[in-house]
Amino acid sequence: MLAILADPQSGNVGAFEIPIPELRAGGVMVRTAFSAISAGTERTTIETGKKSLLAKALARPDLVKQVIDFAKANGAKAAYQKVQSRLESSSCLGYSCAGTVLAVGSEVTEFRPGDRVACAGVGYATHSEVNFVPRNLVAKVPGSVSLEAASLTTIGAIAIQGLRQAQVTFGETLVVIGAGLVGVLTIQLARAAGCRVIAIDAKPSRAERALEFGACLGLTTSDALLFHQITELTKYGADAVIIAAGSSSVEPVELGARVLRDRGRIVVLGTVPLGVSRDLMYKKELSLVLSRSYGPGRYDPNYEDRGHDYPIGYVRWTEQRNMEAFLEFLASGVVRVDPLLRLRYRIEQGARAYSDLRNSDAYTAIIEYDFRPVPQVVRPISPAPPAKSGDLRIGCIGAGSFARSIIFPQLQTLKGVRLQAVATASGVSAFSAKKTFHFRQAQQPTELLDSPNVDAIFVLSHHDSHAAYVLSALAKQKPVFVEKPLAVCREDLDSICESYQTQLDQGRSPFVMVGFNRRFSPASEKISEFFAGRREPIVVQVRVNAGYLLPEHWTQQGRNGGRIVGEVCHFLDWARWVVGTKIVSVYANAIPDGGRYHQDNVVIIVSFADGSVANILYLANGDKSLPKEFYEVFCEGSVARLDDCRSLELLRRGKSRHFKSGGDKGHGRELELTVSAIREGQPAPIPFEELIEVTEASFAVIESLRHGLPVNLKTYPLTQEPRSGASEAIELHERHGT
Repeated sequence: MLAILADPQSGNVGAFEIPIPELRAGGVMVRTAFSAISAGTERTTIETGKKSLLAKALARPDLVKQVIDFAKANGAKAAYQKVQSRLESSSCLGYSCAGTVLAVGSEVTEFRPGDRVACAGVGYATHSEVNFVPRNLVAKVPGSVSLEAASLTTIGAIAIQGLRQAQVTFGETLVVIGAGLVGVLTIQLARAAGCRVIAIDAKPSRAERALEFGACLGLTTSDALLFHQITELTKYGADAVIIAAGSSSVEPVELGARVLRDRGRIVVLGTVPLGVSRDLMYKKELSLVLSRSYGPGRYDPNYEDRGHDYPIGYVRWTEQRNMEAFLEFLASGVVRVDPLLRLRYRIEQGARAYSDLRNSDAYTAIIEYDFRPVPQVVRPISPAPPAKSGDLRIGCIGAGSFARSIIFPQLQTLKGVRLQAVATASGVSAFSAKKTFHFRQAQQPTELLDSPNVDAIFVLSHHDSHAAYVLSALAKQKPVFVEKPLAVCREDLDSICESYQTQLDQGRSPFVMVGFNRRFSPASEKISEFFAGRREPIVVQVRVNAGYLLPEHWTQQGRNGGRIVGEVCHFLDWARWVVGTKIVSVYANAIPDGGRYHQDNVVIIVSFADGSVANILYLANGDKSLPKEFYEVFCEGSVARLDDCRSLELLRRGKSRHFKSGGDKGHGRELELTVSAIREGQPAPIPFEELIEVTEASFAVIESLRHGLPVNLKTYPLTQEPRSGASEAIELHERHGT
């Protein structure tokens, strides 16, 4: 399908062929008929892209600090790769469109194929021929409203929310500063609410045209009589001001404060600095309020992405209900948008549309979409042929920050590997990854899984999707590497075990590998060698200064398993690797945190079959300046100390040896061994039984936290040969009964 994309490095815009998005639960697939370009918001995005790297850094010092902190924790090379990955990622433009529903995901009952709908949301309601949109960002279009007019619904919802924040009532006077697209919609809505409206804009033409949309006065910021005219009309000053302009200056807020009456209200919609004279605000006792985009629900992933609506008795007007209200205003004729729609372009003319809009006085530009055939939304699953000789053709599902900064660059360095295909749920990130890392194809996940041109699947997507992709790969008899975790719940883990066992029963050799990279780091290898041949149990201590994550971060959501399933599994695996025998039980305790940390400050005691014990401290309440990981191993009078995979100290008989490993956490070696095993038809570098055991241990941590008791691990009916050296330790444990 065609989509209009922006290059974040140059700011250039163009129409490109990208894969259509994947239909997911809780949303709908919409064939776009019209989409609206926001002259202010989208133009700002593009102009930011055109700035030099230094100018971008000066504009966002907060992001520069994040990069510096990341470099301290992960090294300059990793930080450089992360920044380059972001700079090279094309992004879809647009956030307001209208079209027809093609298909609905599971759990969606309020929409059906064929419904005419308006859609909202950055990353969802884009300038693309087909969009996947979550249910709460979709509203049905009344029959009397054209889809062209409905394409402005999101922008109308922004105007409505600003008006609600202003709390104006019948007969009050409202000043709208900025008579652009949002401004003239606000003027019409305020008039419908019985308000008198004064429009102010820097451009005389905009101020004059505001009268056509219902303003009783249209003034320019340079008008010497501006304050006199407002005072003459209102007697006391305006009751409220809505700032619908974008500016790098504090002048719009200062102007708003000056034209208000005593105890008036300023509502900020546009991107403007909030610095304003305290003396002016104080003496009038003014209120300054920000309006959050389309309304309540904005930036809440539970509402926007997961479709959890707010009860109407507590939140009368949400994003979706504001959209519905605007559509009703269109249907009644109270709001007129036809004068705003004079610029129209086909999607192939996307670059020209943005250029013309930048150089004209138009309020918006409308993108129209031809009704050309689009690929099927849902494709049947069919068996794929076995891997062929020659280069190993790898297909990657997922192209997020970790994949782009770590996995893709590492795979590019391996000989005999071809980056065949990349797939993402959205399509646009797959297109960007294809361009940056030279994949042969960008596809949908279902296409990639079905492709006979892909020999091995690498799953790098969000955690909640891992199990389904692993099961699909197993069903198609394709080797699969999956970033941790293998699964986020026991039901999924059971399904993977059953599928794996079925393959074994049929005489096949299924290949499943999980990205537990820490055991493959050079320092970990030295620790394993240092304690080889031991005859006593080991004590392992792991301290992880993981850092705080906001509750809305995607890893914190229940469907993704949280940080224990998603990251603590790394350190459970590392301890399992060092000890070399089975985990038999887990006991965990977390500090009370009132829900702030999601039990991310946890102490875990892991017991092993040979009597060894591991103590894992996973902490979210520490200081970021402390290195993230610290490992200690004690056994038979010897000690190994590993600081963040950078420096290793081995102590024995009063002597110590020191090694530097440059922060290598084993990703390269892990991928090298995985690819080699797939090519040679060998078992995965980590035995499947250990992958299951570690995943089960992460579930046991959560169960132990829930009940406050130790949890014995579930035994799965799969057998593997024990690692060399482990049997002696087990015999020792059994002999002493420890």
